[in-house]
Amino acid sequence: MADPRLPEPAAPETTPAEIQVIAARVRDRLAAVLDDEQQRWQPLDPDLAQPLASITRFVMSGGKRLRPAFCYWGFVAAGGRPDDGVVVDVGAAFEFLHAFALMHDDVMDGSATRRGQATIHTEFAGLHREHGWRGEPRRFGEGIAILAGDLAEVYADRLLLEVPHEARSLWQELKIEINVGQYLDVLGTVRGGTDLETARRISRYKSGKYTIERPLHVGAALAGGYTRLRPALSAYGAPLGEAFQLRDDILGVFGDTTRTGKPVGDDLREGKPTPLLAIAAQRCSGSDAALLARVGAPDLGDEEVRELQALLVACGAHDEIEQSIEQLTDQAVRAIDTVELPGGAREALQRLARYVADRTW
Repeated sequence: MADPRLPEPAAPETTPAEIQVIAARVRDRLAAVLDDEQQRWQPLDPDLAQPLASITRFVMSGGKRLRPAFCYWGFVAAGGRPDDGVVVDVGAAFEFLHAFALMHDDVMDGSATRRGQATIHTEFAGLHREHGWRGEPRRFGEGIAILAGDLAEVYADRLLLEVPHEARSLWQELKIEINVGQYLDVLGTVRGGTDLETARRISRYKSGKYTIERPLHVGAALAGGYTRLRPALSAYGAPLGEAFQLRDDILGVFGDTTRTGKPVGDDLREGKPTPLLAIAAQRCSGSDAALLARVGAPDLGDEEVRELQALLVACGAHDEIEQSIEQLTDQAVRAIDTVELPGGAREALQRLARYVADRTW
């Protein structure tokens, strides 16, 4: 390929007001739940303090709080009161559910870091080695991470005990969708698949729907407006969810580690079946195809990661994904451009769309 240049890193961004309006309240609710759990279980057995502390570190250290924000604006769009505590509880539930998904995802992918810190399974494997305990450190660490993720999911469900039936039904559906998408992702990784439609389907169900469209739906259901607003919220949320995951795919290959909290090129080492790679596979042949076939190899080195980055730019796959992100975001913004929503929800969602599409972390 003739052009080895890589895309310039974007400037850092600040959290928009549309997220800040709910983020601090959700953070306080998360802290209260986890503090109560520490006080509840540590007196029973001091050994229970460590896994709860690890869950707390994971949940409280970073994260974009996108899901609570979209839930909040779906709630406001349906006429919900901005100061209603129910949307804070459900926003916190989304954060616990996200923690569950990430903890399990890190085990499946064998990821060593998340948000710039050791993953749960890595942390506890290290603890096993440090104390010289019996058995295999890896199995111990992965077992604790699975349990920690399960506990986070229980906390999420507990926060939805009192919500309307429609909101609970949507919640259960989005959990099924997460698992369906995750299975397809794991399967696609081991198969080394490069089919574009399959890669898009995985992106949609593993991440896109539960990041934007479903939080909007749940928020609207909390305020009794799901049926009325579903067409508009889906017309906005579905394309934006896909744009969100496509941006994640770009960051997984080209992202700045100091912003993403994960090693650069991690998706290449894991062999994630992304649209970015599917497009490149359609366009490459000869030595370029041979290099692309190295994606997912356990011994993929840093130099090969740099060569793959250059290849993805030179073959036009990077630019095509960027164009898709722009088109999908424009589609989402247009979908609610003429929809009358109370509380400034329409304008907030339009601004959030640009943030989601252009983020660098």
